[in-house]
Amino acid sequence: MSPGQALAPLIDLIFPPRCPLCGAAIGSAAGLCVDCWNTLVIPGEPCCASCQRPFGDAMPEGGTCAPCLADPPRHGGIAAGTLYNDPSRKLVLAFKHGNRIALAPMMAGLMVPKLSFVDEDWVLVPVPLHRWRLWKRGYNQAAELARQIGKRTGARLAVDALVRRKATRSLGGLGKLARKRALSGAIAVHPGRKAVLKGTKVVLVDDVLTSGATSDACVSALKRAGAERVVIACFSRVLDEALDIA
Repeated sequence: MSPGQALAPLIDLIFPPRCPLCGAAIGSAAGLCVDCWNTLVIPGEPCCASCQRPFGDAMPEGGTCAPCLADPPRHGGIAAGTLYNDPSRKLVLAFKHGNRIALAPMMAGLMVPKLSFVDEDWVLVPVPLHRWRLWKRGYNQAAELARQIGKRTGARLAVDALVRRKATRSLGGLGKLARKRALSGAIAVHPGRKAVLKGTKVVLVDDVLTSGATSDACVSALKRAGAERVVIACFSRVLDEALDIA
């Protein structure tokens, strides 16, 4: 037992754990209260065979969604722990901008069931931050999630496999072409990690998947480096049209 584990009961006695969403008392600091757990939306079956977008009951098993038919993705699937709604947004903001790094085990715990195929043969690669943003924030939230996934799956962590060579503006509100231009040349594979990635199965880890522009740039860089397959794993995925279905 580590010193931290030994002191945990005393710390909980002095500072009772609270639900990070509503503030209610909970049994463990690494979770939510029952009511808040029930507000999270977990994507399920049936779903697109290519990107795991949830379908209505009318879609046959193994079907492909319209976006994937129109523009086949280069990734090997998307594993999302939750769909993006108000509770998941609050968790992401607390984790990313509120220094609530202690949320990482719980958030990664929701992602791992979607990664049942991942084992020690896979490599975990977090979406990179630009060095100035990393310096300002003090940590890369995607890397913290990747560390927790590695502990649960045995997959290897390559925290610096990807680098963000230039700072990019927020992609919100930009069209597909504008997002692509903003990310052009921004993300690349670290020269010293190409040997690790060649012929390897990769899990690209991030906290939120929105338009997919950043993950697409990462997937392209990993594929150019010789990665055999790249699966995208995120805590929350923005799919407003799927919330009612789920």
